[in-house]
Amino acid sequence: MTAGELSRRIGGTLIAANADNEISRGMVCDMLSHAMAHGKADCAWITVQTHMTAVAIATQCSMACIIWPDGIAADMLSAQRAEHEGIAIICSPLSAYEIAGIMHEAGIQA
Repeated sequence: MTAGELSRRIGGTLIAANADNEISRGMVCDMLSHAMAHGKADCAWITVQTHMTAVAIATQCSMACIIWPDGIAADMLSAQRAEHEGIAIICSPLSAYEIAGIMHEAGIQA
């Protein structure tokens, strides 16, 4: 599944427009050290962390996208950096729990 397809499924807005990034796994985590230790390539990371450090971790781990749940307002500087680094960012009105369920139903594994 691509980031663009996932964005549509979760009613999201793609604010870092790397819609063609392929997603093969997912994770939900707000602790940055845990995300850094367990983040994988092509991962969709659901987090409330919107700052540059989260983008740096996603870049270091070659993640496909970051998903901000609960309608969390976009940090446009982070979104611009993510787009530059090739990371998609999706803002969704759904909760992290709902997003993870949709991803699981779509066949995206942990």
